This record gives sequence, C-alpha cells and structure tokens, in this order.
Amino acid sequence: MKVLITRKMPGDAVERLKDKYEVEINESDKILKKDELIKMVKGKDAILCFLTDMIDEDIIEAGKDLKVISNFAVGYDNIDVEAASSRGIPVTNTPGILTNATADLAWGLILATARKIAQGDKFVRKDRFEGWDPTLMVGSEVHGKTLGIVGMGKIGSAVARRSLGFDMEVLYHNRSRKKEVEEELDAKKVDLETLLKESDIVSLHVPLTDETEGMISWNELKMMKKSAFLINTARGEVVVEEALIEALKSEKIAGAGIDVYSDEPYGANPDYYSLDNVVLTPHLGSASHRARNGMADMAVDNLINILEGRDSDYVVNRDDL
Repeated sequence: MKVLITRKMPGDAVERLKDKYEVEINESDKILKKDELIKMVKGKDAILCFLTDMIDEDIIEAGKDLKVISNFAVGYDNIDVEAASSRGIPVTNTPGILTNATADLAWGLILATARKIAQGDKFVRKDRFEGWDPTLMVGSEVHGKTLGIVGMGKIGSAVARRSLGFDMEVLYHNRSRKKEVEEELDAKKVDLETLLKESDIVSLHVPLTDETEGMISWNELKMMKKSAFLINTARGEVVVEEALIEALKSEKIAGAGIDVYSDEPYGANPDYYSLDNVVLTPHLGSASHRARNGMADMAVDNLINILEGRDSDYVVNRDDL
C-alpha cells in the first residue's frame, strides 16, 4: 500500500509506516499547493495530513484509492469531511494528547498579556531598562479575577482547572452543562453575553464550525470590560480579526493573547504588529515535545489501524460512513 505524508513529522513514528508501506513524504518545509496535492495523492491508499493542508473535494476526488485520511490535529476543519464520507473514507484526528500543552500555552498568554511580559522583554532587549520604576509597565493581577471559558471541552476544562492556583471564579459558556467541572471548580454555566460582561479574562476553546465562525465580533468585544483580556488558542476564524484589532487600538479591551489567525496558513494580520497590548505566538498550542510526538504516534496508529482493517477510536465521521 502507498501512503502520502504531506509534511515532515516529529519523532520516529514515520518509521513504523515505512516498515509496512511505500511512503512518500513532502520533505520540504513548504505547504503543498492544491495542484501538488492532487498530483501526489493519486494512487495513494492513505494520506497523513496536517491542519495547514486544505483537503477539499477535488483532492479527495483525485485520491480515488484513499482508504483513510489521518489528520495530525484535533480540529479537522481543513478537511471536507462530507466529501470524504460520501466516498466512504474515514477521517481521523488526534484528540487528548495535546490538551495539557494547549492549556499551558493559554495560561502563558494570560500571564504575558496581563503582566506585560512580552512588552517588558522587548523593552529590556532595546537597552531601555535603567532600573526599577514604580510606574513602569504596571499590569493587571490575575489572582482572584473571573475567568470566562468559551467552550468547556477537554482543553477548556484543563485551562479552567489551572485557575485553582489563582483563586479565580470560573464562568463558562458551552452547549451542554459540565457537572463535573461545576463541582470541581464551582464553575457557573452562563450565556455568552453574561460571560463577556463579567469576565476579566475570556479564553476561547471552541472548534471552528458554521456556528462558531465569527462568534466574537465588535458587538461581543464591546460587551467585555475595558480592563479585560481575550485569549484565543482555538481557531483564528472564531474571532473577527478586524474587530479585535480595532478594539485593541481603541482600548475597548485591555489586551489580547493570540495563537491562531484567520489567514492561516499564510501568517498573521500585520495590523497586529504595531500594537503593544497584544501578545502573538505562531500557533504553538500543541508545540511541546510530548504533545507533538504523541500526535505523530496517534496519527500513524489511526492510519495503520484503518489500513489493516481494524477500528480506530478517533474516526470523526463514523456515523456518516
């Protein structure tokens, strides 16, 4: 059988594929263009792809022999799942393994924005630090504040649990009630408007769907406290970037920590660059050795299980096959 891997992977999981199948890997650091993917997927039995690969209907149609699409990510909005399902192709993802890494990064952004850590780093590197100043870069304390979680799934819950050490009140907005989180953290389920109005920090953890795309726009940002911070480690398209940039420029909110962008995989909106009240990271949510190596192992396991006729626990379109 023939397998296409669209980017180089961390760890040694790829060796397990090479032991079993004929493997073609995109060894370059560049994202494959659509015409390149169409050419390379022909004759392949499986494709192991990444969130930067837009696996649309044309690519799936070109892969007439595909038996599985294994996505190296939790989200799978980069894949036309409906087109895959219509052709009987299972689509798999890699949930769970990156929960703690992403939650850690969300907290890194919370602290960096509230306490002006990135701004301070730049200040020192420019050789502007001349000693302690009682008015220099005074930020906001996190301890005792209200944390609003939008999307109380695995990652949202992990972020909320980390608030225990900061003695925070936790509000959350979610489609379903999370009784175990409520009992553990004394968290309160509220509507989105209440969460935005009452939270000091709003952290986004929803998948990208038709319902969540653009869910945080100007109207929602205006509901937030002027002293509040917005953290996004979910998907860039969940936030209307133009509205957020305007809110930051006009200081409608105090700041933001952003790890994901609407124009991925083509970079961040350059209008962010001149703003001191935003901390930007290059989609590092899962970028720990443990998480990325684990994702590679899981993506390979998913692919092998399907090709070998076994089931995988991580088929996202199981009900539509």
